Amino acid sequence: MNCFNPYRPSILPVSGEVERPLWSVMIPTYNCAEYLRDTLKSVLAQDPGADRMQIVVVDNHSTVDDSEAVVKELGEGRVEFYRQPRNVGIMNNFQTCFELSRGKLIHLLCSDDCVREGFYEKMAQPFAQHPEVGAAFCRSILIDKHNQWQGLSNFEVPNSGILPKTWLHKIAESCRISVPSLAVVRREVYENLGGFDRRCGISGDWEMWVRIFAHYSMWFEAEPLALWRVHLQSANNLNAKSNIFIQENFNTVETIFNSYLPQDSSKLARIAKQNCAFLALESADFLIQNGDIPGAMLQLKTAIKYSKSYRVVRSASRILLWNRTISILRKMIESGGYNNSIEV
Repeated sequence: MNCFNPYRPSILPVSGEVERPLWSVMIPTYNCAEYLRDTLKSVLAQDPGADRMQIVVVDNHSTVDDSEAVVKELGEGRVEFYRQPRNVGIMNNFQTCFELSRGKLIHLLCSDDCVREGFYEKMAQPFAQHPEVGAAFCRSILIDKHNQWQGLSNFEVPNSGILPKTWLHKIAESCRISVPSLAVVRREVYENLGGFDRRCGISGDWEMWVRIFAHYSMWFEAEPLALWRVHLQSANNLNAKSNIFIQENFNTVETIFNSYLPQDSSKLARIAKQNCAFLALESADFLIQNGDIPGAMLQLKTAIKYSKSYRVVRSASRILLWNRTISILRKMIESGGYNNSIEV
């Protein structure tokens, strides 16, 4: 297949002289040694041996903790470790994971997430039974920083199985695979389709899942076999309200609908762009609450640029009204015309 694209780095096949395990569990990390401990324990508890599983931690030049020490302590020589000579960014660190992998199946497991008992045994089955399957993903249990369960991800279909082709519209509208940790991909799929699209930045995994589904069958595992940690320092939370992330999210929508969807998908595209607009509105609301009014105004303009739907315009108007009310109250307080004991 080998779909060359200048925005997608190549992933070369593994040399025929290299002994290949079934699994490559690739764990990208950055300043996350505290959670990495739990992640490694969850993998090593299911370790079938070096002949069946490669385990590698790829450190993106951490500065506040020592992930190598955790690897040495828990891995005891079983886990490979690679440290970037400098910080290369999230997606380039993922690319290094792909390049270092040797297994036939790649599991990109973020260092603050974990797998549950049976993940590797069960997730290998669809690939063995269905040669046409290029990727598989499972439901997840959301956990907090204390490992407490917070909820479950949704069912994509009622039972485990190959997703229908109509599911392309669902994943094009919004990313249905919350984090890479939930997914397993044949290495040859990455070899054929390339790495994450640089135009999409940290939303590149969303574009990748759509790209894979457009070319291969995909399996959904209804059993929640992965733990997705949602906490304030996670990459998702740190980036979700940034202007760069919101722009990259919109770039992903443009890439998806220009590349993989039929021309009659204009209604679906409008919904996806409206979702991007709501991300910008959430950011605007967050910035107002933190006193960054110029930044909030920029995000409001961005939202209207992405979508002029009634819902977006109504929400933007409410945020503007709230901003004006806050400004009036602050001026009254500063001028002494309002009770100074009131906090705004």
